[in-house]
Amino acid sequence: MTSHAIAQRTYLYDLLRAIPHGVIEASSTTFLMLVAVKVFNADPLAKSLIAASGNAGLLVSLWTVPIAERLRRPATHVAAAVMLVGAAAMLLAALLPWLPVLVVASVVSIGGTMSIVPLITATYQTNYEPRSRGRLVSRAFVVRVAAAAICAELFGRLLTANLGFFRWTLGVLALAFAASALCLWRIPSQLLPHNSTSQGWFTSALSALRFVSEDRTLRWTLTSWMLMGFANLMMLPLRVEFLANPRYGIMLSPQQVALYTLLIPNGVRLVLSPLWGRLFDRMNFFAMRITLNAGFALGIASFFTGTSTVGLVIGSMLLGAAAAGGELAWSLWVTKIAPADRVAEYMSIHTFLTGVRGVVAPAVAFQLTQVLPISGLGLFAAGLIVLASLLLVPEMRTRSSATPA
Repeated sequence: MTSHAIAQRTYLYDLLRAIPHGVIEASSTTFLMLVAVKVFNADPLAKSLIAASGNAGLLVSLWTVPIAERLRRPATHVAAAVMLVGAAAMLLAALLPWLPVLVVASVVSIGGTMSIVPLITATYQTNYEPRSRGRLVSRAFVVRVAAAAICAELFGRLLTANLGFFRWTLGVLALAFAASALCLWRIPSQLLPHNSTSQGWFTSALSALRFVSEDRTLRWTLTSWMLMGFANLMMLPLRVEFLANPRYGIMLSPQQVALYTLLIPNGVRLVLSPLWGRLFDRMNFFAMRITLNAGFALGIASFFTGTSTVGLVIGSMLLGAAAAGGELAWSLWVTKIAPADRVAEYMSIHTFLTGVRGVVAPAVAFQLTQVLPISGLGLFAAGLIVLASLLLVPEMRTRSSATPA
């Protein structure tokens, strides 16, 4: 198969996979928790486990790569197998309506979805040319966001009409995992290069961290991303808190909260994702990352330092615009700096650290709201993002994102 045919086949099945992936995304962010709360009256432990399932998968992703290396199977086949396990877990939750089953199924399925991200990134790096990689991947992102929005509307109507239909929603979610697995299996993929320096898969994963000390660009970029990501993840859950809690004097209705936290940002994401995809292929990556950081910093400052409608709209739009490019950059940036045979391992380090801050940042944020005004916390987060951008200035001056990895 020629490289052009491989790229076309990858693009086709990645677009098709975006549809069930949108269903999975909507369910993981809203409907699994809704079922746990409304149907099973879940206790705090159960809710926290479901909420943490995605970040748990990111933590586990550090071990996904050495396991795939040792299985000596194509990366997308390993990813498909993980999604099939998720399908079986969700089907079991639909057949056995019991809270512990739902919790375990959520952790296994959603965690598994996030754990395979390094395998998908490595496949993009291999199958797409650098000059078109961002553009092609961004189109799949648009389809996924649209599918998630449609799924949210349909599932919302279904469960509003009758909560007893939750088993059907879990069944549809199981089908989405199975469809995603089928699409992944059909995407051409190679065996991952065997870069591990030790015999055991557990210690092999830890040995991947050696690249942080060996590669200065990786080290500084991860440091910058930790500051920016920590600030962003601190403020993300506080948006609903800020708009709905009487403590902050706004007290919007659920529909108004959804407008500022979902509808406006996601609408901007849909419009701007293709543009960011083209920019990723042509623009110096570090300049693009600094631009995105500016959007996040200004969006957070605008959203949290005022209570006017204008401030909330501007903040929501800026956060949506930054998120459109930020998700693409998060998924593909290692293809700009990593040697071709280390893309999966570089990405596994990145996703692992994302999981770390994803677990810690929200807890820190809610604790800080007890001692700091939320406007002050917003400015502090914006300051962290500015500092993260300054760390990238030397790299922006010395490296060009247009250079293929």
